Amino acid sequence: MTESPKHSPWRMSVAPMMDWTDRHCRYLHRLLTRHTLLYTEMVTTGALIHGDVARHLRFNDEEHPVALQLGGSEPADLAQCARLAQEWGYDEVNLNCGCPSERVQRGAFGACLMNEKDLVADCVKAMRDAVDMPVTVKHRIGIDKVESYDFVRDFVGTVADAGCEVFIVHARNAWLKGLSPKENREIPPLRYDVVAQLKRDFPELTIAINGGIADDETAAAQLAQVDGVMVGREAYHNPWWLARWDALYYGDPASDATRESVEEEMVRYMEREAAAHGTHWYSIARHMLGLRQGMPGARRWRQVWSDHRLKTLPPHEVMQLARTKPGRSVEAIELAGA
Repeated sequence: MTESPKHSPWRMSVAPMMDWTDRHCRYLHRLLTRHTLLYTEMVTTGALIHGDVARHLRFNDEEHPVALQLGGSEPADLAQCARLAQEWGYDEVNLNCGCPSERVQRGAFGACLMNEKDLVADCVKAMRDAVDMPVTVKHRIGIDKVESYDFVRDFVGTVADAGCEVFIVHARNAWLKGLSPKENREIPPLRYDVVAQLKRDFPELTIAINGGIADDETAAAQLAQVDGVMVGREAYHNPWWLARWDALYYGDPASDATRESVEEEMVRYMEREAAAHGTHWYSIARHMLGLRQGMPGARRWRQVWSDHRLKTLPPHEVMQLARTKPGRSVEAIELAGA
């Protein structure tokens, strides 16, 4: 699985996930992998144009390469937001054409945009005219229960004609009625063959695949057919997996990081964030609760870091409690909560 250092920027990436892939989560992921492309949560054009730009776009320099995912369907608004992304130093701007939630549908963007390929093409052209960084599209392979390959082929072809060169394809249909976003990630069947066919039909495009990829064997099998793999929930719930990616997929030497060293780096980050922005460590720690998944003592370690009674303690003391033998740590937690 080792590759030459010459690789696609989209070879491995972590999916944009609402309420999860904020800048603190991305900082953790960057401690584990130098090369993997990281995506923000989806940010709507309205939130940027009418809201607090700094709150939505601030990120840590260490996060590069990092991409901003936008939700919207007005070409002029998307162009304005793409310019903001470039001004703030993002490496890519991505248009969401895959989210199936009803809230997103009410805004007339997300997966329902696949029914309006000409509009998506206009959106892409407007953003490409506004910035000189990559403009990419993340989409599904179909809408509702219609499984016509022609539908997704024509969508990709039309949008590619507008200048999009990179497509991240979630290998499931989006059912716009009757399923929750969670169910839309699980119930529509995975059809990896459709994404492979897109790569065969559009060899000049960069095609990355997303959906149901949770182990190295599946990732490697997909990389034999397409240009990149995007991992979602598994990367979040089992972040230590990312520590192998630079060696497996980018030809780097094996990482010398340990779970303990990453935890210590996160504690230092928590302290810096508290000093600079008043961010409480508790909102950062939630992203690393899967760091010891599958290890002895992981459940208790996770309970300590997520115990609301310890919020008044500084993070380095919480780390010490999490590493203390169970009997002593329970007493310490009870005293802290008293």
